[in-house]
Amino acid sequence: MAARAGGRLRAERGLHARAATVQLAGSRVLLAVPTTFMNESGAAAAPLVRRGGGAPLVVVHDELDLPAGRLKVKVGGGNAGHNGLRSIDRALRTRDYTRVRIGIGKPPGRLHGADYVLSRPGARERELLAVTLEQAADAVEVLVSEGVDAAMQRFNTAPTE
Repeated sequence: MAARAGGRLRAERGLHARAATVQLAGSRVLLAVPTTFMNESGAAAAPLVRRGGGAPLVVVHDELDLPAGRLKVKVGGGNAGHNGLRSIDRALRTRDYTRVRIGIGKPPGRLHGADYVLSRPGARERELLAVTLEQAADAVEVLVSEGVDAAMQRFNTAPTE
């Protein structure tokens, strides 16, 4: 996303994230990737929100409850057992932020969710994930340029087979 907008993520002191301020759809946007462990994402989210000066927060994350390759935009709600979202909820004391959910599907067999998300995806899954990540970047651009309703309408409709 940063490269797309002509920026470069750099470590910034006090943010617990690599960050870049870029122009998207005529708006200044702070993009960031936490440098914390996933289950400590709140340690990065809180200073980023303060630095953003009240700008809306959009969290892009993996989602076991969506089929692999599926993307959805959502505002607020629970964390569905996602430890990164739980950490953000605690740090911000709210669940009222926008999420771009990237489906990775349920773990196969008896594999635990944590082991599944930490394992390296196969070649087919990596290809599917690459496409979905581009769609997630598109969704963030639509969020910035047209708003949440437009992004939800565009990205939450199931693709036709």
